[in-house]
Amino acid sequence: MMSLLEKLFEGALWRSRYVVLFAVIASMAAGFAIFYMATVDVVYLIAHIFHYADPSLAVDARKVLHDETITHIVEVVDGYLLATVMLIFSLGMYELFISDIDEAHGSKTSSKILVIESLDDLKARLAKVILMILIVTLFEQALKMEMKTTLDLLYLGGSLALIGLALYLTHAADSSHGGEKHEEEKGGDKHGH
Repeated sequence: MMSLLEKLFEGALWRSRYVVLFAVIASMAAGFAIFYMATVDVVYLIAHIFHYADPSLAVDARKVLHDETITHIVEVVDGYLLATVMLIFSLGMYELFISDIDEAHGSKTSSKILVIESLDDLKARLAKVILMILIVTLFEQALKMEMKTTLDLLYLGGSLALIGLALYLTHAADSSHGGEKHEEEKGGDKHGH
């Protein structure tokens, strides 16, 4: 009787992982919504950019249009990166909790970023994309920033140095993990032979 109850409870416990499907579907829907919004922004951006060649446009107005266009492009890139985060999160959660996506594993053209082996893999991939979003956001803010004092320039330089450090550390972490995986594969080959 006890083993039957234990079996039923463990079965229910294991099937409870399907609750993750709500997060998968919601994340996918959010990603599609952000892709849609960013694409609409691109369409309006292209429609407005044709005014840039208007000969009757004053030099100051052209400069304002140029700066606004660059800012909007950065915002669009930011939107697409955020949509990508949602997509990676959605696919990663599905692979970790529900089932492997056979088509992703079997396809030669599938990106390795969508094949998630562990929670650490998902974290690492999301962290990289979030870092890129932060870099793009800083770039967007730097475009709007008015350099009035030397301290403003120092702040900008410091933030750029911190970004460089973050990218260096990310690359160093990738290199060390890649070396560990390569050593594991070599060890596996030795044991296999």
